[in-house]
Amino acid sequence: MKLNKMLKLMGLLGAFTLAVGCAGPAEKAEESAPAPEPEKTVEPETAPMPEPAAPESTSYEVNQGDHLWGISGKSYGNPYKWPLIYKANSDKIQDADLIYPGQVLDVDSDPSDADSAAAINHAKTRGSWSIGVTEDSDKAYLAQ
Repeated sequence: MKLNKMLKLMGLLGAFTLAVGCAGPAEKAEESAPAPEPEKTVEPETAPMPEPAAPESTSYEVNQGDHLWGISGKSYGNPYKWPLIYKANSDKIQDADLIYPGQVLDVDSDPSDADSAAAINHAKTRGSWSIGVTEDSDKAYLAQ
């Protein structure tokens, strides 16, 4: 009878060990696994739109013998765009036909297509000019 009780007890103990052994690691795995993070909602940004960037410009120091036609040819690859330089420096240049060594001029490195077209049109339709005089056509171009 003792043997029978002992076998019964061993069977129960074995079943218990098996049940705990199987459940134990799974429970531990569940406990050690990080809890899933709640989904984050991303709110659309309501920051104001940035202002358009000012045109980038480079500086050019006038050398002996320079003229706007030549500087434009070097800077833009098109000498007919010289009015762009004239307009950008109207505070430094009184007559588009007179610039002086040592003057530092701003050259817009990326003019708009509209500004380029207006400059080319002015260069081609400027009319006669005289040194030392600001022509009326130049004044009209600067006022645009």
